[in-house]
Amino acid sequence: MPLLYVMLLGGLSFGNGFLPFDRDTVDLQPVEVYSPALDKFTHGQTIRRLDRRDLAEFQGRSLGDLLQERSGLFVRQYGAGMLASITMRGTSAGHTALFWNGLPINSPSLGQADLSILPMEGFDEATVHFGSTGALYGTDAIGGAIHLNKRLRFSQGHQVNLQQALGSFGRHNTRMGHAYSNGRFSSRTGIYHNFAQNNFPFINQAKIDTPTERQNHARVAQWGATQDLAWQIAGKSQLSTSIWWNHTDREIQPVMGSNTSDQQQDGNLRWVADYHHFGQLFSWNAKTGLIRDELIFNEASRNLVTQYFMGGEAEGKFGEAWETKSGVRFTLIEGKLSTYAAWENRLELYQSVNFRPGERWGLSLNLRQLVYEGNWAPFTPAISGTYALLQTESHQLDLQSAFSRSFKVPTLNDRFWVPGGIPDLESEKSLSGELGLKHLWTKSDFQWETQVTYFQMKVDNWIIWLPNGSFWSPSNIREVHNSGVESFVKGSKSLGKWQIEAQADYAWNRAINRTNVTENDRSQGKQLPYTPEHKFQVTGRLGRGSLSTYVNTHWVGERFIATDNVSKLSAYQLWNWGGTYAWTAFGKMKGDLGLQINNLFNTDYQVLRLRAMPGRNYQINLTINL
Repeated sequence: MPLLYVMLLGGLSFGNGFLPFDRDTVDLQPVEVYSPALDKFTHGQTIRRLDRRDLAEFQGRSLGDLLQERSGLFVRQYGAGMLASITMRGTSAGHTALFWNGLPINSPSLGQADLSILPMEGFDEATVHFGSTGALYGTDAIGGAIHLNKRLRFSQGHQVNLQQALGSFGRHNTRMGHAYSNGRFSSRTGIYHNFAQNNFPFINQAKIDTPTERQNHARVAQWGATQDLAWQIAGKSQLSTSIWWNHTDREIQPVMGSNTSDQQQDGNLRWVADYHHFGQLFSWNAKTGLIRDELIFNEASRNLVTQYFMGGEAEGKFGEAWETKSGVRFTLIEGKLSTYAAWENRLELYQSVNFRPGERWGLSLNLRQLVYEGNWAPFTPAISGTYALLQTESHQLDLQSAFSRSFKVPTLNDRFWVPGGIPDLESEKSLSGELGLKHLWTKSDFQWETQVTYFQMKVDNWIIWLPNGSFWSPSNIREVHNSGVESFVKGSKSLGKWQIEAQADYAWNRAINRTNVTENDRSQGKQLPYTPEHKFQVTGRLGRGSLSTYVNTHWVGERFIATDNVSKLSAYQLWNWGGTYAWTAFGKMKGDLGLQINNLFNTDYQVLRLRAMPGRNYQINLTINL
């Protein structure tokens, strides 16, 4: 009966905080397609929205590049344009949930997403939710979650956008787009092509005398198209849909000293449809969609996984102190892989509550239960809160805290791979807590924001693959303790006609394995491989009128190569510079002309052992808006 009640109220949607409830929203004419407030049921939690200028500067590049160079997060990159996976708070790549317009897009077979094949053209908003968020988003969100969204606007008329970039090592990127909107209808269409020969010189450390050679098998070609539509219906309802097709063809860059010539094609189709209704007493929405991922390796191994989604939720506000959201999500997964075929269904129920007992207090309670193929995932509660220690005209100091449980359902490969899969593997689970301070200092021409968070986490039933006779099998065998500090600073000041901005991130992560896998294992008490303890980045900007410039540097600390922590890669620091001139011609034509220099000091470095990375390189960008 409760499930039926939620379905009748909620229609079809997802549990990511999709619905607003604000009486003013019902009466005002909307100017843009409704987008979920990700921070609505997250009092005391850390959410960061990446600057839109950063997204514009990374056009033609990938989400992995953006996060590596503009955040405190570490991205494991297997080469330029090659596989890229993220680690948040010292967890693995499969412990970060990734969403596009509310759809979870981690691969159910691999348990993670390749950030290198997510080009910037597929979204125009990127938000990072730090910390354990399984109660809000479901499986995989042990370390955190990343949300990618497209934003449409009404009443903008016709708009045409052309972008062209040319760069070092055979790079060229082209994007064309058209948008039209009136008071009730909005449409945006885009097509793009990205290409990089990646024939950069590198020092081959796998050969005697470490000669300088040129990379000759790392070409990346990418094509894609997006279509977004939205309709405003009767003032209180909104219908929207988005589709994103992306195809990537890559030569897999070999490790230094190897002559392999592997190739890989990735085809991705993503579609989502939303219906939102904003009522006087409550609001509800309907959402459905699909994700289709195909991977072909060396034209021999073909892996196809399709996910179908439906769900529903209703949200209401009761008095001045209470807000609530109830919902359900259903997922059907079809896997057709090289060694097995599998079907799986998942059902999730979730409940969120906000309580504000006073102006200084804010509390959030989130609950979620997932059932997959008759197996109950760990029940997932989370409670978080914020308290204003100081509130003045120019200063606000908040104390933030959160305690939560999260989980990760075993992947299809973990359970069904032939040979080696274990159907009865348990879900990975985590317990975490965090405490932080957030300070905001504002004046008429000056703004300064600082946030520091300390966290601790324990991840149990961590799945690893081990030799089992003539093949490998997964086991729930590892326990990992994570702790650390995240800090963020952002400031801006006006000096006459000049605008100065600065932003910095620092992350200290300890990810300690507490379990010896075998009798001869020496990994207990050691840092997880390729998990740097320290990561730092800072970006400074200076602008006046139509001219602007930035300088960015990011520093990555030492990374251990293996679980015994005997061998390690050296720390490295990269510097990047860019400048932009905003121009106007013929009255209505506008655009930007930009120059970027990456790896300014031609640093020789490796993110992962024996994976060559490019030295100094250049890129020229031209944007035309009509």
